[in-house]
Amino acid sequence: MANYFVGDIQGCFEELELLLTKVDFNPSRDVLWAVGDLIARGQGSLPTLRYFKQLDGSAKVVLGNHDLHLMAVAAKIKRVNPKDKLDALLDANDLGSLIGWLRLQPLIQELPEQNIIMSHAGVPPQWDIQTLRAQSQLVSNALVSQDYIPSLISKMYTNKVDVWEPDASELQRNIYCINALTRMRFQHLDGRLDFDCKLSPSDCSDPDLIPWFNCNGLINKTHTLVFGHWATVMGEVENPNIHALDTGCCWGEHMTLWHMESDQKITQKKLKKS
Repeated sequence: MANYFVGDIQGCFEELELLLTKVDFNPSRDVLWAVGDLIARGQGSLPTLRYFKQLDGSAKVVLGNHDLHLMAVAAKIKRVNPKDKLDALLDANDLGSLIGWLRLQPLIQELPEQNIIMSHAGVPPQWDIQTLRAQSQLVSNALVSQDYIPSLISKMYTNKVDVWEPDASELQRNIYCINALTRMRFQHLDGRLDFDCKLSPSDCSDPDLIPWFNCNGLINKTHTLVFGHWATVMGEVENPNIHALDTGCCWGEHMTLWHMESDQKITQKKLKKS
């Protein structure tokens, strides 16, 4: 059995297939972990979702910001981003089933035997493991509730919830959890989330901004963290216990797969016509 962790797929399904062929991935014995953003910019969002749905127990998925946004688009709360290639997915006769499957996916996944935690954008440095588990579970509970669209999806779009307040309302805490686990890159020195800067850490000259993984975090002292979302990082994180797997396949770079057991990274370059 092997555990493979893959970076943001973003609808680049052909590249994913080639990557899995390189490692001879076999769902009857192996597990494929995906850091979220399964869909959006590539042409293969529909087959990507169908593939992960049929993998069932052989796949461990977390939700990314694009996956959550799909729920809002499908509910006609938000319009499709012109840069996204979602026509085939939104016109599919099994869209409802795929959305239903997405709603069941969590914001974090754990491999307890190895003390590994996977999320889309990272883990708030202020949180301990108990807070992370509790808050992400609250969001999961909200997503599977019958009124998830008016109670959460329609209200999650705000940059104003940028600081952790444990005594805030459940909705505010859910929004912060979504913002942190699916959108976070930099934090301000006072702990507030920054939603504007998408530069790489080396290109950011603002002294008030620090990458979340360079903060004095609680969980990264005890766990190995796996995340995606931040393509400009290109996998370059100095801490060997933090794995950044979004290497910008949908932007013309490559897709990265981390084989946990051997601690090896395998890549597949973006196909020209994918």
